[in-house]
Amino acid sequence: MRMINVRFHGRGGQGVVTSAEVLAISCDLEGKFAQALPSFGPERTGAPVISYCRINEKPIKVYQQIYHPDYVVVLDESLLKVIDVLAGLKKGGHLIINSKDKYFKCADGVVHFVDAYSISMKIIGKPFVNMAMLGAFAKVSNIVSLSSLKKAMIKRFGEEIGEKNFEAAEECYNVVE
Repeated sequence: MRMINVRFHGRGGQGVVTSAEVLAISCDLEGKFAQALPSFGPERTGAPVISYCRINEKPIKVYQQIYHPDYVVVLDESLLKVIDVLAGLKKGGHLIINSKDKYFKCADGVVHFVDAYSISMKIIGKPFVNMAMLGAFAKVSNIVSLSSLKKAMIKRFGEEIGEKNFEAAEECYNVVE
């Protein structure tokens, strides 16, 4: 397995940094090497935030932001109009968008849609889409198992909250297009 680079886009308060951390924990549980890297300055709630995760089967020796991701995960579709989420996406890369509308196109990559907002509202009762989107990522990438995601979510949030978040992630895994 070559190094896999993942970039997360969201808004402050949506758990973008936590997404990368939980993904890294999940990979670690599978014996892979992973690092989660936040990228934010004096942002405030609602401002665009980026986070990164690197995954490899051998130790990772680079510690910088990811300029050419294999996967881009967008937690808030309103960012598609504000920033270039496709910047640097590798040819044949995957863009996973939290959206019920399937309107976004990517000439050099594959676009996947999942309505994580509705799923999270139904299962959790709140618009916490970050962990739900990890389920969609797991399906699209086939890099991390649902079992490892569940363990990582429970480790990070505790049993009750981790189980609810995993339920939303599992549904996104099953319905991502």
